[in-house]
Amino acid sequence: MKNGGNGNIPSPTSPSEEESGQVRILSVEHDAEDVDLTHAKIDKLENFERLICVKSLCLRRNSITKLEGLSTLTTLDELDVYDNQITQIEGLDNLTNLTILDLSFNLIKAIENLGCLTKVKKLFLVSNKISKIEGLQNLTQLEMVELGANKIRVLEGFEGLTQVHSLFVGKNKITKLENLSCLTNLKLLSIQSNRIIKLEGLDSLVNLEELYISHNGIEEIEGLDNLTNLTTLDLASNRIKRIKNVSHLVNLEEFWFNDNQLDSWEDLDQFKTCTKLQTIYLERNPIWQDTAYRRKVKLALPAVTQIDATLCA
Repeated sequence: MKNGGNGNIPSPTSPSEEESGQVRILSVEHDAEDVDLTHAKIDKLENFERLICVKSLCLRRNSITKLEGLSTLTTLDELDVYDNQITQIEGLDNLTNLTILDLSFNLIKAIENLGCLTKVKKLFLVSNKISKIEGLQNLTQLEMVELGANKIRVLEGFEGLTQVHSLFVGKNKITKLENLSCLTNLKLLSIQSNRIIKLEGLDSLVNLEELYISHNGIEEIEGLDNLTNLTTLDLASNRIKRIKNVSHLVNLEEFWFNDNQLDSWEDLDQFKTCTKLQTIYLERNPIWQDTAYRRKVKLALPAVTQIDATLCA
């Protein structure tokens, strides 16, 4: 055998490196409840029928192209197929006990074939190629929906989803806040990095506690009249010149307003009624250039414990 370039004889490939995905699957105990096959070199879903008790199945970071071969896993509660090469949602009709489904980081273009999964509470479809919110009408137990980093242009398809408390639709192409009135129990809305220019369509979200709408094109704070339960408001990286219409947000604890166009110190008077405010971000606004910036913020808001990323002394 010829020596390697460093003078050492190359060692043979270890068994674990040679082990195929199917060998890994067949090595799982048939009565296992939690099965983790992350990065197991699986390219085809087969030989799973032997798992008669499985409740949690993790198939992250494989090379799976098709959802198949899972129809016998009726005990399954959680299915994670994050970071594969799946192009279509299919083959899940029998998995009626699923409560958590993660198909993030795949190549899925449409939300479809989920009608039988009526017990699903958490649905993750982050970073796919989805252009429309649809196919969720039967998932009335949904509590969390993650659709970030797709190609969605319109907020729609939420009818009947009254149990949803967290909705993530950041990094899409959404231009308008609309069709959210049916989400009456929504507590968290994350819609950063879209194309929204106006705060509107939020009147019915009276239970909303966290609103993240940074990195858009908003020019004015408005449309928050009914959101008196807000504890966190993130308006960073927009085009807003004035802080107004927030004095009624008496439960506000965190206000993120960095990277806007605020040039008036008087606007901080809006927070005099916000006695619970603890954290405020104002850096990279025109007022931030003031050499007495931190002192002036503290004088205006003496109860605040954090200004930008720095705790107050």
